[in-house]
Amino acid sequence: MFPQLSDRLQEIFKDLRGHGLISESNVDAALRQVRMALLEADVDFQVARKFIARVKEKALGETVIRSITPGQQIVKIFHAELALLLGGDAEPLRLEDETRILIVGLNGSGKTTSAAKLALLLKKQGRMPSLVACDLQRPAAIEQLATLGRQIDVPVHVPNPGEKNVQNAAAAALEATRTAMAANVQMFDTAGRQEIDDALMDELTALKNFLKPHEILLVVDAATGQQAVSVASGFDTALSITGIIVTKLDGDARGGAALSMREVTHRPIKFAGTGEKLDQFEVFIPERLAGRILGMGDVVTLVERAAEAVEVEDAVKLERKLRTASFDFNDFLTQFKMMRRMGPLENILGMLPGMSNVQGFSIDEKQLKRTEAIVLSMTKQERTRPDILNARRRQRIARGSGSTVTEVNDLLRRFDQMRKLMKNTGKLKRTLKELQRLHP
Repeated sequence: MFPQLSDRLQEIFKDLRGHGLISESNVDAALRQVRMALLEADVDFQVARKFIARVKEKALGETVIRSITPGQQIVKIFHAELALLLGGDAEPLRLEDETRILIVGLNGSGKTTSAAKLALLLKKQGRMPSLVACDLQRPAAIEQLATLGRQIDVPVHVPNPGEKNVQNAAAAALEATRTAMAANVQMFDTAGRQEIDDALMDELTALKNFLKPHEILLVVDAATGQQAVSVASGFDTALSITGIIVTKLDGDARGGAALSMREVTHRPIKFAGTGEKLDQFEVFIPERLAGRILGMGDVVTLVERAAEAVEVEDAVKLERKLRTASFDFNDFLTQFKMMRRMGPLENILGMLPGMSNVQGFSIDEKQLKRTEAIVLSMTKQERTRPDILNARRRQRIARGSGSTVTEVNDLLRRFDQMRKLMKNTGKLKRTLKELQRLHP
């Protein structure tokens, strides 16, 4: 997330930490660089100016400048202020016994996909969501919502063919919920435009007055830049939005919009889209994102993702295999699928503290897919007993996986090294236990 901004800030603070003593001029110089980094990341000028002023006021306190680790203290202050800039404490949805959520935004921001992602998240939390197609301008949007609903097994209400009145479509959905759909959270996917206009706002205002929704969520593309702030302000003025969903935070977007919208609109960012897949969607927690931007990692989110993706029984079985050095390529595939369910590997490793500081830190997804293809090209017997893989078998696996014999040999060599390491680790643990028994 925010790779350009993150790299710049980490470089600035790395230099600041290197000073044993810090003067006011050191702090001024560092914060000038920080302000430039924020502006280059598309943070609103006024937002950046006020933010730097708050950090400077706290950073120049006597207790900070004269502390044993002043550089670390200033980073701590910056982290706390960045979390406040992003919204402070996370603000959850206001969910009632029967909740109505209006999803709004411009065309191309990701409204329809975000509606489906939110429905899937609520479904995992035990709610019974339904989706309602209220974008009568684009028939493709209605079909897209219906397709996404089938993928996540969530009911979708589509308007009658030829329906042109949005309120009639919404009323029909409410009636369907009362009679046929057992849903307690209804999400209404609305029409958008290339830019804000009176016709769009009149339509959305009338729909809001009719539905009286508990939440009005604005979907904004992180790649929009500073325009996202004016978009958010425009929608908030017309509709009094209750929260924001920021999409495409996993891309190369400079991300300043997310840092500015909360300060300008005073509306919380409630969710973030972190990938194209429907399960790559998470509650926006400012403190955790601030940690990721500053290279401090986000272990809490990592653990939560692992808990969702990994079955306890599978984890126990895998741990036993590793401990007894009986790990084979079948187990390798199981582990590989576990990791895949948690999201892109580079994003996962980026949540570990310090990993984003590693020079040349990147994951070759194509290489990972080739590795998986090699293992899938093995027979079940070959995965269980890699020692039977002679030259002829290796040639067949290379052809089947679209790789070379050299790549197959490299994978087998690394796998053999890993198994030997696990075996030696097991021996060492047994030796230590024996020593503890003899010398309690």
